[in-house]
Amino acid sequence: MSFDSVPILDLSHARKTDTKPAFLSSLRHALLEVGFLYIRNTGLEGSLVRDVIQEGRAFFDLPHEAKIQIQMKNKPSFLGYSLPAAETTAHCADQREQIDLSTPHPLPSPTAPLYRNLRAPNQWPSPSHLPSFRPTYETYIREMSAISTEFTSLIAESLLLQPTAFDRFFDSDQQHKLKIIKYPDVSNIPEEAREARQGVGAHKDSMLTSYLLQASDHIGLQAQNLRGEWINVPPIDGTLVVAIGQGLEAITSGVCKSTTHRVLSPLAGSGPRFSIPFFQGVSYDSTFECVDIPAEILKMRDEIKEKMEKEIGLGKDDVEFTFRKGRWNHLGEATLANRIKSHPDVGARWYPELLEQIRREQRKAVEKLKQ
Repeated sequence: MSFDSVPILDLSHARKTDTKPAFLSSLRHALLEVGFLYIRNTGLEGSLVRDVIQEGRAFFDLPHEAKIQIQMKNKPSFLGYSLPAAETTAHCADQREQIDLSTPHPLPSPTAPLYRNLRAPNQWPSPSHLPSFRPTYETYIREMSAISTEFTSLIAESLLLQPTAFDRFFDSDQQHKLKIIKYPDVSNIPEEAREARQGVGAHKDSMLTSYLLQASDHIGLQAQNLRGEWINVPPIDGTLVVAIGQGLEAITSGVCKSTTHRVLSPLAGSGPRFSIPFFQGVSYDSTFECVDIPAEILKMRDEIKEKMEKEIGLGKDDVEFTFRKGRWNHLGEATLANRIKSHPDVGARWYPELLEQIRREQRKAVEKLKQ
């Protein structure tokens, strides 16, 4: 976890018998020691990627009134449009504008657990403004759903498990999510936020895996190693950046590392940065049970940890691991809490009691640090 660069893996090698063993070995290294990687030759059509980027950028050119009509706080699902600085990370406003989408789902029943509100229909921009937006993104979400399922099976194989080892954590109609994000450059954000350049603050992704399409040439994404150093993850044509989520770290007994990362706002005059992360979902009804990791892999985990502690001590990580067994009964509860924490405007409207509970916990944490 004291990496100095992020590895690049060729997904086509996993689809060939003669190159698959070397691919799985490289993947295992990335999972245990980095928690971040690029994949290339994913199978996505270049024309689809170009359309996704074009339609995504065009969304932010819509009139303000058109975007407000599908604002996230209109619904309890945390799907829809967010104004600049509406989302918070590490107690500070993120200087980004975005829309959250997901695989389509009907509204939950009135008796369903509260976290089931996260599964709901999308709020789409009007086709009169962007006639190709919805079909383009529905296609992309389907394609990315298949890629993420394939990649999760490869993760299992790299850990000497059966390809289906993680299947029990998925619903038959699994929800996956996607964001389209615009990060304005620092000349277009509030003056008090310019020094910090918080496009999005330091965080760990929640679920199993996420796949980032960097849709402009800006260097802004950074991953943190255990020395506390921030390592640039620059855009590379034809790749997706894969981040390991806290859910995967939890169910693999800490074998797969969820790495802290952040985005810096673009420098003044460089224009906005665009990115399109896809978040592989997991069943909200899943509990925090672990898969049975082979002893050989657990030994690798322990040896890496021992080596790191000898070299750099316990290491530095700016973000707490929150998906701990015993704190939540289901992954859905942890996910809902994280969403309320990130979008307090939605929390205030739809989940005021949970929001107040989270704020009490945050106040206690601050007081504990002062002691």
